Amino acid sequence: MTHDLAALTGEINTIARQAGAFLLQERSRFQRESIEYKGLNNLVSYVDKETEKQLVEQLGKLLPEAGFITEEGTTGQEADPSALNWIIDPLDGTANFIHNLPVFSVSIGLAQGKTTIAGVIYDPNRDECFSAWQGGGAYCNDSRISVSPALTLGESLVATGFPYYKFEQMQPYLSILESLMQQTHGLRRMGSAAIDLAYVASGRFDAFYEYNLNSWDMAAGVLLVQEAGGVVTDFSGGDTFLFGGDVVAGCGVHPELMKVIQTYW
Repeated sequence: MTHDLAALTGEINTIARQAGAFLLQERSRFQRESIEYKGLNNLVSYVDKETEKQLVEQLGKLLPEAGFITEEGTTGQEADPSALNWIIDPLDGTANFIHNLPVFSVSIGLAQGKTTIAGVIYDPNRDECFSAWQGGGAYCNDSRISVSPALTLGESLVATGFPYYKFEQMQPYLSILESLMQQTHGLRRMGSAAIDLAYVASGRFDAFYEYNLNSWDMAAGVLLVQEAGGVVTDFSGGDTFLFGGDVVAGCGVHPELMKVIQTYW
């Protein structure tokens, strides 16, 4: 990888902003009749698919040697996870979008194997573009961001995501939820893992954890947290989060949060 990651990230920012503008345009005229179901509670629409096509076209021109790992599979190709790949979610928070809840985002990560080297999350509703590149720090628009200074769960606000399918792990998940309710300032569920991770990176949340995620939900966000000074692991404390499905991201509260998770998981 010989590209200037800082310059490349700037170009990704522009592409993400264009995709976000398209989302807002379509949100104003979206009809619920356009909803499709990929599975139980797994929603998609023409907006997801069309945004993804636009991103694939533009990112493909930007870095032709990179493959694609995408939520909607519009490329029709099978990517090699060990190679250089764009990992993109054209609309993270589809259910929010469909219900006109203004919490959704565009997430674009560039990964070499299981390591993200550049990432951008754009929230078009707040016009906030979060970006990071390996070794370059993390930013919101043009301002440097960092994780919260909180060191204990007792002073933390923690984000999570509720499972909407694969309910086999529901009981341990609820046990973790019950424990954290009693130990923190509160729990939040935004409905966009990308935004959750961006908010950890910017110190708005002190930590985030979720299971049953896909690589496109977190590829950009995990790099943001890491470059903002935070810690990212899987539920076992390892580094398989990008393709393993579960993630714990946080600031100084990460070790204490891990103890709670591992008590029940």
